[in-house]
Amino acid sequence: MEQLGKPVPEYLEKLDKLIRSVYAEEKKPVVDLSDTSIAFESKSDAELRKAYYLFRMMNYPTLVRIGSALALWGIRMRLPWIEKLILKTVFPQFVGGRTLLECIPTIEKLWQYGVYSVLDYGVEGKETEEDFNHTMNENLRALEFAAQQESVPVVSTKLTGMARFQLLADIQAGKQLTPAEREEWQNVRKRVDAICHAADRLGVKVFIDAEESWIQDPIDELVNEMMARYNKGKVVVYNTFQMYRRDRLDYLVASHERARKEGWMLGAKLVRGAYMEKERERAAEMGYPDPIHPNKEATDRAYDTGIAYCVEHFEEIASVNASHNARSARLQAELIVRKNLPRRHPHLNFCQLYGMSDHITFNLARAGFNVAKYVPYGAVRDVIPYLIRRAQENTSVTGDMSRELSLIVKEMHRRSLR
Repeated sequence: MEQLGKPVPEYLEKLDKLIRSVYAEEKKPVVDLSDTSIAFESKSDAELRKAYYLFRMMNYPTLVRIGSALALWGIRMRLPWIEKLILKTVFPQFVGGRTLLECIPTIEKLWQYGVYSVLDYGVEGKETEEDFNHTMNENLRALEFAAQQESVPVVSTKLTGMARFQLLADIQAGKQLTPAEREEWQNVRKRVDAICHAADRLGVKVFIDAEESWIQDPIDELVNEMMARYNKGKVVVYNTFQMYRRDRLDYLVASHERARKEGWMLGAKLVRGAYMEKERERAAEMGYPDPIHPNKEATDRAYDTGIAYCVEHFEEIASVNASHNARSARLQAELIVRKNLPRRHPHLNFCQLYGMSDHITFNLARAGFNVAKYVPYGAVRDVIPYLIRRAQENTSVTGDMSRELSLIVKEMHRRSLR
C-alpha cells in the first residue's frame, strides 16, 4: 500500500489488513443496508412514485445537461415559470425549503425515524462583501435555530459563501496581496470566527466543507486555526477531507498529529470528493500532476483507511462518515461493534445528503447508530448550483442515480406498485 509514492506508516498497513478482514467476513452484517422497507418507510406510495419518475429522468445524461443549462438560463433571466418548475420537481427532493421555517416539516419527519439534520445554507460562489455578510448572518441564524432543536446538532457552511474564490486562489498561489486584499482576508477570518464562536457558545457543531484543491490550502489553515481555538476538550469545528485526493490520507494523519501536539481535538468529516472532472481538467490544462487517485478502487481504499483510522482514534478524533457508499458505511458499523464501542458515541457519526441514500441513512438509524441528513435550504436561485450537482451525479463514477433508481424500483415491487 503506497501513498504519494511513499511507504505508508506501518500502522496504516495494519488498518488495511483490518479492513480486508472485515470485508472478508461472511457472517450476518451488523446492519442490513439493503432493506428498502426501512429505507423508504417514511415515503407514501405517491411520494415513492414521484421519486421514481424524478430519478428516472435524471438517469439520462443528455436530459440532465439540457435541463441544467435551461435552469441556469431561466434563473438568470428571472423567468418565474422556471422557478415554479424547479420547486415542483428537483427542489423538494434534495432541499429542505427556502427558509429555516420551511425546513421544519422535513426536520421533524426525519427525527420521527431517529435521523438528525445538518442545516446547510446552500449559497456559494458569491462575490461581494454584502453577500458574504448575508451568508454569515444566515449561518448565525441557523445556529440559533439549531440550538433550540435536539434534532439539529450541526450547521454546515462553505467558505465560498463568505470569501471570494479568486482571493482564496491568490493566497494559495502565494501571490502578494494588496492592502485591500489583506483586509478582505481578515474580514473572511472574522466571519468564520463569528460562526465558530457562536457555535461554541450555543452548543452546536460546525462542518466546514472542502472545495477545489487550488483554493483548499487557505481553507485548511483557517479551519485549523478555528479548531485550535474552539476544539479544546470537545469538538465544535470539523474540517472536511476529500479522500479522492492522493494527499488526503497523509493529511488526515498529519492533522491528528498536529492536534495532539498542540492540545486540541480533531473534527474530521470524510467525503470521497465532488470536483473530480474539474480537478483533472485543470491539472491537464496547467501541466501539474493529477491530484486525484487514478481509479475508484484507490479512492475507496484511501477512504476506508481514513474511516478505520478515525475509529481507531475515536477518543481524539470526532469523525463523520459522510459517504453514499454502503460498503464504507457497513465497514464503520462493523468496526464500531468489533471494538465494542457505543453505537451512539458522539465521535462516531454517519451522514448522507437529503433525498439520497435513504437505504444507508434509515437502516443505520434503525440499528441505533448516529446518522444525519444534510438538509440544504435557500432561495431557488441560490441553490441551483447544488441542485445541478445532484442531478449530474449519475454521470460520475459513483453511479448514484442508477443506484437510487434501482432501490426505488425494488421497493415499488415490494409494495406491488409496478
